[in-house]
Amino acid sequence: MTSKQTLCEAASGRIPADTVFKNGKIINVITQEIYAADVAVYQGMIVGIGSYHGSSEIDCSGKYLCPGLMDAHLHIESSMVTPCEMTKSVLPDGTTTLIADPHEMVNVCGSKAIDYLLKAAAKLPVNLFVMLPSSVPATPFETNGAKFEAEDIHTYIHHSRVLGLGEVMCFPQVLSGDATIFEKLELAKEKTADGHAPGLSGQEIQTYACAGIATDHECVHFEEALAKCRAGMKILVREGSAAKNIDGIIPGLVQSQLPLDQFLLCTDDKHLEDIWKEGHISHCVRRSIALGLKPAAAIAMASIHTARTYGLTGYGAIAPGYHADLLILDDLENFAVSSVYKDGRLVTPQWMEQLEDIPIPADLLHTVHFQEITTSQLALPCKEDMHVIEMVPHQILTKNVIAQVPAKDGLFCPGDGYTKLCVVERHRGTGNIAIAPLKGFGIRDGAIATTVAHDSHNIIAAGDNDQDLAAAINHLKQIQGGYVIASKGKVLASLPLPLFGLMSTASGKVTSEITSKMLKLAHEMGIPEYFDPFITLSFMALPVIPEIRLTDLGLFDSTAQKFIN
Repeated sequence: MTSKQTLCEAASGRIPADTVFKNGKIINVITQEIYAADVAVYQGMIVGIGSYHGSSEIDCSGKYLCPGLMDAHLHIESSMVTPCEMTKSVLPDGTTTLIADPHEMVNVCGSKAIDYLLKAAAKLPVNLFVMLPSSVPATPFETNGAKFEAEDIHTYIHHSRVLGLGEVMCFPQVLSGDATIFEKLELAKEKTADGHAPGLSGQEIQTYACAGIATDHECVHFEEALAKCRAGMKILVREGSAAKNIDGIIPGLVQSQLPLDQFLLCTDDKHLEDIWKEGHISHCVRRSIALGLKPAAAIAMASIHTARTYGLTGYGAIAPGYHADLLILDDLENFAVSSVYKDGRLVTPQWMEQLEDIPIPADLLHTVHFQEITTSQLALPCKEDMHVIEMVPHQILTKNVIAQVPAKDGLFCPGDGYTKLCVVERHRGTGNIAIAPLKGFGIRDGAIATTVAHDSHNIIAAGDNDQDLAAAINHLKQIQGGYVIASKGKVLASLPLPLFGLMSTASGKVTSEITSKMLKLAHEMGIPEYFDPFITLSFMALPVIPEIRLTDLGLFDSTAQKFIN
């Protein structure tokens, strides 16, 4: 008897189900209905909705049953813990499926990073799928640690956990018809290609969509989302630690009454302590409901819409033949998760404690290579008018501002709202150091530095004096990557992130506790409360986000896609 025949035996009632969830209200994300019924589960699969009996019966009277939540796009590296440790945080919160783009770790270690992630995924109880990085390096305007070319994509594209091509960040190459990116798109043509197209409009959107790129997660307001949706793209509405776009998009969806099947939910980049504090995809659903979406519609954006977009048959709904990834909710309006079932098994603290990391290859733990810097290397000659990177509150966008900045003896001197921003190359020992004025960061009497700097992950640091900048940067070499805060020439706090220079090998609890203390310290040093200083700083080196960035090769106009002299 085939496995499907066996499931049908349970569906027909000829053999008892393993577990039946009795008397609950089913949230049907396919029809957008809510109704009372039993849910029968056999061998980890849902076999029937209706009236059933089973070997084990769970009374769900007064409660709601909804499908497990799916994060349509995230970088596990942004949690700063291993996939195993992240699973311990997101699975009990209701996220049962993760679609991960590992381009951060791949920028550091190439295909070795893919091998690590796929091996880790095979050992985890979450459904962890992978989008192959399309843009490593993301641009030719910075130095990264490795390449991931078309031949690498060919090697992995048919792996059962690979769903397609990761965010196509090199949108200028797409718009110009560059053959390199189209070769990669061709390799993934039978699967989904994710987009990354901040600020594109008009004919640019048409060209980008015509290339076969199916999604975009960079929309910050409804009008941008609508324009891309009209071009046939699916919109991943993002709510992470730095970029928070739900409030800018969901009210427009509610008011317009557009069909929602083109809209999904994702976190993109979210810190572990933020997941613990407010939830993972559950927070996205909760916030969407609060802004006016009907609960079934918000849940559909976090389940069946994602499954259909990425070709995940049998995931994302409560229906016969689907995986028994289920949430029991006490309250629908507040999306209060009472318990989580993965393939029909209750997710318990004991189960999560038993999860173990796979062994980590040594060469993934030693990736920070540079000669220690001196304060004299951080001097920035000052002209009368200089290009300044001005931060935008609550966003990862920046403004390219020309201003007269504070100076002393012909050198830029932080003060009056200006901070010194530095990028130091850490992969190949080139000695590259770039410096620029930054406005809006606010740090006083100190500096912070990190090896987390999207997407090439060189060292990025911001401070108001060269002594502390040098101390923070040099300490990163000692700990082989992480977060550092320095003041008065001494290191006040640090978080080692030795795995790729991006992730901790400690537990999520330890990592989060250290991070929380460092965030508090950073805010006490003058950094505004409305942004995460480390996550926001990490985007200041990303040359595919408008308007202006700093890479190890210099100050870069992201809009014009050229360096600023």
